[in-house]
Amino acid sequence: MFLLTLSILNSSSTFLLSGIPGLESLHLWISIPLCFMYLVAILGNCMILFVIKTEPSLHEPMYLFLSMLALTDLGLSLCTLPTVLGIFWLDLREIGHDACFTQLFFIHCLSFLESSVLLSMAFDRFVAICRPLHYASILTNTAIGRIGLASLGRSVALIFPLPFMLKRFSYCGSSVLSHSYCLHQEVMKLACADIKANSIYGMFVIVSTVGVDSLLILFSYTLILRTVLSIASKTERLKALNTCVSHICAVLLFYTPMIGLSVIHRFGKQAPHLVQVVMGFVYLLVPPLMNPIVYSVKTKQIRDRVTRAFCH
Repeated sequence: MFLLTLSILNSSSTFLLSGIPGLESLHLWISIPLCFMYLVAILGNCMILFVIKTEPSLHEPMYLFLSMLALTDLGLSLCTLPTVLGIFWLDLREIGHDACFTQLFFIHCLSFLESSVLLSMAFDRFVAICRPLHYASILTNTAIGRIGLASLGRSVALIFPLPFMLKRFSYCGSSVLSHSYCLHQEVMKLACADIKANSIYGMFVIVSTVGVDSLLILFSYTLILRTVLSIASKTERLKALNTCVSHICAVLLFYTPMIGLSVIHRFGKQAPHLVQVVMGFVYLLVPPLMNPIVYSVKTKQIRDRVTRAFCH
């Protein structure tokens, strides 16, 4: 009875988010590059969406998938923006349980949606290079819409149980989170209960999304490479591979920090806390920041349209 009463007294209705440990006095200065990165990410993805919408020649499968990627990156940036800037500007560390669960739902949902979009883009490149004559008949607007809805449905269905699985726990003792935003794998560790079910389900979600998607992307590029190497002309081989460079960069930008952060949270208990924090920022800030830049630089149609817009 005493332990139960003590647990209730120690339980809190809020979590405490963290900035960069040991550099609290420099948070205001650190917020300047962070604000710049958020601004570039938001404006860059809005620019990609605007260019694709207003340029009829870009209403093709490849660019429709790119618009899905930009929309997802925009959502990810907006999900973390309030809490990150709240900490670095105003030192607002407290976040209510419900607000935290809502934020982690959108972060994980959009992250796994981005994985699905990257897989869809790999399929687009596979069809374009390996089945060029059937490209228009396979990737119709209806098919692209269905792929988008299926990707969204999978992400929502898999992430929807997580907030409810966390809400049933009581949280006592330390309520400090390692990042400036909420993640499932971190929140569940603060629960005063057995988290085995959450851990197993979290691993299942990662394997069934990121794991499966990354393997299918790798398989797609194996088939693409085999087709490209069978092309006699060196110029045509390079031209075919060049259409994949932007997507390969987007895949590496997304999967590398995501897998790294998951490994650190689950197995890297001895890793310095600063490494977790930096990896967290890289995971959620770098892909939305770099994807518009990569596609603007490497895709001639988008580069030309952006150049014309700025020149006028």
